[in-house]
Amino acid sequence: MTPENRMTARRIAGFGLTTPDAARLAEFYVQAFGCEYVGSERLEGAVFERCMGVAGGAQRQRLIVGDELIELLQFDHPGSPYPDASSPEASSPALRSFQHFALVVADMQRAIERLQSVAGWCPISTMGPQRLPASSGGVTAYKFRDPDGHPLELLEFPEQETPVRWQRRTRLNVGPAPILGIDHSAISVADTVASVAFYHALGFTTASHSLNQGPEQSALDGIPNPYVDVTALTAHRPDPHLELLCYRSDAPRGHGAAAANDVAATRIVIVVDGQAAAGDSLVRDPDGHRLHLVTDASLPGR
Repeated sequence: MTPENRMTARRIAGFGLTTPDAARLAEFYVQAFGCEYVGSERLEGAVFERCMGVAGGAQRQRLIVGDELIELLQFDHPGSPYPDASSPEASSPALRSFQHFALVVADMQRAIERLQSVAGWCPISTMGPQRLPASSGGVTAYKFRDPDGHPLELLEFPEQETPVRWQRRTRLNVGPAPILGIDHSAISVADTVASVAFYHALGFTTASHSLNQGPEQSALDGIPNPYVDVTALTAHRPDPHLELLCYRSDAPRGHGAAAANDVAATRIVIVVDGQAAAGDSLVRDPDGHRLHLVTDASLPGR
């Protein structure tokens, strides 16, 4: 990133998912999490094709959860499905294509019960929600996959340690929806130093670092003996934040999703100042994770 096109990340606005059936997946998110449906639109033309690197257009469904945006893209020409979740190697969180976002809940049991009332998802965590030790944040977490295979996480903070943002949301959460919003997105990286340097150049700053391990982490991730270095990065507005997961493992890490129309090609929607003021753009970090750089003007109003 050269000085003349340097930009500053103002905030993470949400996340984009690729899907073979946007209407079906949107219905799952509405039913399972209480997301608010914003609308659908057709995306096509030379600018869109150049941004995505894929011929043809796409149908976009937009949802809101809390203050965050979830965009679902159904391409005219579908790419590869998500790697088979039944294959430990293909679904390993150490793979560089791995990415999830964490949905904050006020009541884990209530959220799980609602999730269980909707068909199509499958668990990642092997023994239900896990209360992690204080060294790993002390939160209660549960990982699973949506009907297309995208990894997701439910996250409940200890009552006395809930961040102010989620305390306010809890007081306002008087309806049936169990989800307060999106806390972070976690992406698997091969080299923490290289990834931190990339995101610092984009305007993120390092907020914390921890080593997550132990039986609770194993049950949460669904893999034996995990040792994962977790580095939290924040934009100018700190929430949602980004977590870099560097697993200490000799397992193959792959090369990330090959194309934007592959189901594993999740996009982090980042509002930036600078270069992107002239229009949206799509860039990739050192591990192939896609960043959709946008302006506030391109986001839906409430």
